[in-house]
Amino acid sequence: MTTVFGIMEVNLVSARGLKNNEFWGGGIDPYVLIQYRGQERKSSTIRAGQGSKPEWNEKFTFKIEYPSVDGQYKLILKLMDHDTFSSDDYLGEATIYLKEFLEVGLEKGRAEIHPKKYSVVGSDQCYCGEIQVGITFTPKKATHDVEEEYGGWKESNDYS
Repeated sequence: MTTVFGIMEVNLVSARGLKNNEFWGGGIDPYVLIQYRGQERKSSTIRAGQGSKPEWNEKFTFKIEYPSVDGQYKLILKLMDHDTFSSDDYLGEATIYLKEFLEVGLEKGRAEIHPKKYSVVGSDQCYCGEIQVGITFTPKKATHDVEEEYGGWKESNDYS
């Protein structure tokens, strides 16, 4: 199978129902680490007061290679609580499996998941809120006509 590259855009919308794990009663300052195959992006931090119902409305892009060597196509959204005087606390995470989604994008030239809610699971494997995310994937040129590579993207010398 020919390797295809593309761009995935993740629209981080909001989260709800996040647990306040601050023992002294302060609010949480959540942010999200978005991870896909060794690439990581970090959202802005929402300050206490809006922490249990944060709204980001931020977009992040990731480079996609399909098929991958290990066949893993997971988008991981780790919710964290920013702490000024100690290490940040893990609030939970959501995992979105993208294999079928990427295959639809390859077949149709584009795939989109409109913003929807995904369950956030804590380290104890219990439900601890939800996160709302939208995703688009747009494949680029296939590599069988590739002769050179520029900045990580493969391009053809065929200028016709």
